[in-house]
Amino acid sequence: MRLLAIIKKEFRQIWRDKRSLAVLLVIPSVLLMLFGYALNFDVKHLKLAVYDADKSAESRKLIQTFINSEYFDLVYNLENPNEIDHLMGQERIQLALVIPADFSGRILRGEVARVQTIIDGANSNTATTAAGYVDAAIQFYGERIQLKMLRQADPLLHFQPRIWFNPELKSVKFLVPGLIALILMITTVISTALSIVREKERNTMEQIVVSPLKPVELILGKTIPYVLISFLAAMIILGVGYVLFDVTVQGSYVLLFVATLIFIFAGLGWGLFISTIADSQQVAFMIATITTLLPTFVLSGFVFPIRNMPAIVQAVTYVVPARYYLVALRDIMLKGVGLASFGEQLVFLALFAGITLAISSKKLSSTF
Repeated sequence: MRLLAIIKKEFRQIWRDKRSLAVLLVIPSVLLMLFGYALNFDVKHLKLAVYDADKSAESRKLIQTFINSEYFDLVYNLENPNEIDHLMGQERIQLALVIPADFSGRILRGEVARVQTIIDGANSNTATTAAGYVDAAIQFYGERIQLKMLRQADPLLHFQPRIWFNPELKSVKFLVPGLIALILMITTVISTALSIVREKERNTMEQIVVSPLKPVELILGKTIPYVLISFLAAMIILGVGYVLFDVTVQGSYVLLFVATLIFIFAGLGWGLFISTIADSQQVAFMIATITTLLPTFVLSGFVFPIRNMPAIVQAVTYVVPARYYLVALRDIMLKGVGLASFGEQLVFLALFAGITLAISSKKLSSTF
């Protein structure tokens, strides 16, 4: 009953602050519309796999054209094209080049030779850029062949790109998972931190200390309302994304729920920790913004690919919980893959949540 009373009290305080409540629930739609446009990135060192069924001098020249470019890193020479599905699902490659067995024969006969490129479209910006790089590499190779064959009028090479996971290359499908992580960080960390510090500013913590209320009841009573609000914010983003941009969840809703719940607890743990070191709402808000909002936007892979960052910055991203959540979220929403593909990410996320919650709870309990 005491826990229920704290939850009701917290909901009443949230309901009275109409502006904050409106911001928490409107921000998802606003940000989705702001960032629902194409963003272009300079992508280099794309991980390339090659299946060469021809194994001829001409096919090797084509492969060398890709290798000589700074945009591609050959990481796999495949013996079976069926390996592409597994490697791309595990994010071990970003694109694959498939050269058919009659590739060199068609070129020597002056016929149109066809190759196939398969590109990971989960990140639409990277996929679009990669397709352009592939086009440029093949055109360069084709021009060399045409010069060799006395500038024949018809093109000798035709490639067929296939984009997986995001065939239309809609950038919003890449951005929606990032927006969910961003909004959840805002609602969980900032709101939780402010709710505890507010009690300090109003000098009501002393009343709580002398009350029969247990520390765990205070912590749960203060955090449960924001867990529910965070889920509501996530549902708003998914709903707006579906209605306006046709963004759907390809994978398991159960896994989506589990990953989101772990991420919310990670945010709650960090928000509680901030509340233990801040004495005013202004200080708590500043610390929460600096340590959550900006890292989530810049260092989680939400907008900027982590693999393109300097090594020292990539090391910093390992302490950003949204980094792990985004991998799981995009795997579930875009690729529809199972737990085996992102289970490690959830383990790291759960460790972050457990450590921050344990430290925060201990520090808060020491005040009782």
